[in-house]
Amino acid sequence: MPRSVPSGPIRHGVVALVLSCALLLTTAACGGDDESASGTPTPTGTVEQQRLAKTRFVANAGLAAGATYQWIVKPYRDGTFKKGAEGRTFALVKAGLAGAFAYNRLKAATENAKGDPLLSKAVAPLTAGIDKLKDLGTKLRKGEASEADVGAFEDVITDVKDAGRSAGAVVTDKVPSTSQLGG
Repeated sequence: MPRSVPSGPIRHGVVALVLSCALLLTTAACGGDDESASGTPTPTGTVEQQRLAKTRFVANAGLAAGATYQWIVKPYRDGTFKKGAEGRTFALVKAGLAGAFAYNRLKAATENAKGDPLLSKAVAPLTAGIDKLKDLGTKLRKGEASEADVGAFEDVITDVKDAGRSAGAVVTDKVPSTSQLGG
């Protein structure tokens, strides 16, 4: 005998619960302070290693930029996060996941930048701004994010793109899939 699938608010609640759990697991996995990340960048390596570092930087920063625009900035500007907006709960959960994902990818990009001398110097001043994004994913998910919070994500992404461009590593937005956001 086939089971009936819940519809309406119950199904949306289940989806929101599953995505919230994924967000908590993702942010827990992203946590922890890496002592080496706070030190002065000392890039070393061959030309090939430097090229690979730039490639990885571009990929990670591009994913962070794409997630930020697609699931945080764009829905915020469209009014999807406002109380009473259609699809608000799901949009907030996605924004929370995107916030945690973008933070994680930006931290990875700063680590990648250490493999290239010019890129490491360009990105090093941005680490404090990236660190400030750590808890914004939770604020977004809870619906507590303000214009300033959304602007903080946008500003950091712009700064990372500019730093990459100045070091010859042009970053373009790459929207991650929903499954990539979940971990």
